[in-house]
Amino acid sequence: MKKSLLALAAGAFILGAAEFVMMGILPQAAEATGVDIPTAGHYISAYAIGVCIGTLILVFGRKVPPKNLIILFMAIALAGNLLSAVSLNAPMLIAARFISGLPHGAFFGTATLVAKTLAEKGKEAQSVAAMVTGQTVANMLGVPAGTLMAESLSWRLAFAILAAWAAMTIVLTIAWIPYVAPIKDAGIAGQFRFLTRSGPWVILAAVFTGNAGVFCWWSYVSPWLQKTGGWSSDLVPFLMMLAGFGMVVGGQLGGKLTDAWRPAGTAALGQAFSMLGLIMVLLVPGNRVTTAVLTFLIAFGLFFISAPQQLLMTQAGVGGGELIAGAAVQVAFNFGNAVGSIVGGAMLNAFAMDYRFTGLGGLPLALLSVGLLTFYSWRCETDTEAAKRLREVRV
Repeated sequence: MKKSLLALAAGAFILGAAEFVMMGILPQAAEATGVDIPTAGHYISAYAIGVCIGTLILVFGRKVPPKNLIILFMAIALAGNLLSAVSLNAPMLIAARFISGLPHGAFFGTATLVAKTLAEKGKEAQSVAAMVTGQTVANMLGVPAGTLMAESLSWRLAFAILAAWAAMTIVLTIAWIPYVAPIKDAGIAGQFRFLTRSGPWVILAAVFTGNAGVFCWWSYVSPWLQKTGGWSSDLVPFLMMLAGFGMVVGGQLGGKLTDAWRPAGTAALGQAFSMLGLIMVLLVPGNRVTTAVLTFLIAFGLFFISAPQQLLMTQAGVGGGELIAGAAVQVAFNFGNAVGSIVGGAMLNAFAMDYRFTGLGGLPLALLSVGLLTFYSWRCETDTEAAKRLREVRV
C-alpha cells in the first residue's frame, strides 16, 4: 500500500475506533456516568449528530488543499477524544462525543477524493477500500482493545489512546500525503448542485435506511452477546474482533467487486447480507455459535457496501461537489446510526429488554435499503455505454 494511503487509513482508523468503540464499552460508560443502557445510547447518537453538523466545514473549506483539511480534522478528533477521556458526567460525555464526530464525514469525503486521485486507473474503488481499511481494522483491533481496557483498566484509557493516535496521524499526513489540488470552486451553491438530481437522493436514502436497520442491533451488540448469546463480558472483546475481521473481509471484497461490476449492485448485495443477518437475529435461537456467526455476517455486509457507496457519491458530485458528496455518505450513514440507536432502544423498552427484537426494528429499514439500491442499479447502471465507445474507421 502507498504511504499516502497508509496515512489516510490511519485517519480512518481513529475515526472508526472513536465511532464504534462506544458499542463495546457502553455498559461501563453508562455505569460511570450514572445512566441506564438505553439512555447511554445517546453517546452513540451524539457522535452521529456531530458527523452531520461537521460536514459544513467543507462548505467553507472548499478552497483549502485536501491535505490541510485532513490535518484540521485530526486536530478536532484529538480534542474530542481527549475531552471524552476526562468527562465527569453524561452531559459532558455527550458534548465530547459530539465534538469527536465533527470531522468524521468531512474526513471521509476528503480522503475518498485523495484516494481516488492517487489511484491507478481502473482501481479507484480498491484505493478507496484501502483507505476505509483503517476503519475496518479499527473494528477488528481497536474496538476489542478498547473493550478489554474497559473490562480490565478503564474505558477512559481507550479515548486517551485515540487522542494520541490523532496526534500521530497529523505527523504521518504531513510526511506522506502529497499535494492534491483543491476541487474546482463552484461556489457555495455549486457544491450542492448534484442534489438537484434524483439519483444521489436514492443512494443517500439507501445509506440512511440500511445503516439505521443495522444499528438497531449493532448499537446494543455488547449486551446482546451477553444476554442472548450467553457470552461472558470478558469474551465480548474477542467477538468484537470477529466483527472487525468481517468488516475487513467485506470491505476488501466489496472494493474488488465494485471495480469489476457495478457500485450500486455491489452495495445492494452487501446490504442483503446484513438484512439476512437481522432476520436471523430475530428468529434463530440465541446461543454462542449463532451469535458469533451473525456478528461476523452482519459486520461483513456493513462494510461490503462502504467503498461502492463512497465512490458512487463522489462520482455524483463531479464538478465542484465531490467533497460534499463524499461526506454526504457519512452524514447519511451516521444519521442512520443515530436513528437506529433510538429505534433499537425503543424496541428494547417495548419488548421487555429482549435483545432479539432489535432485529425486528431493523429489518424493514434494511429491506427498504436493498430495494432502493436494486432500483438504482437497474435504472442507472444497465447502460453499457457501448455507443459512447464507437469510433469511426475509414477503409
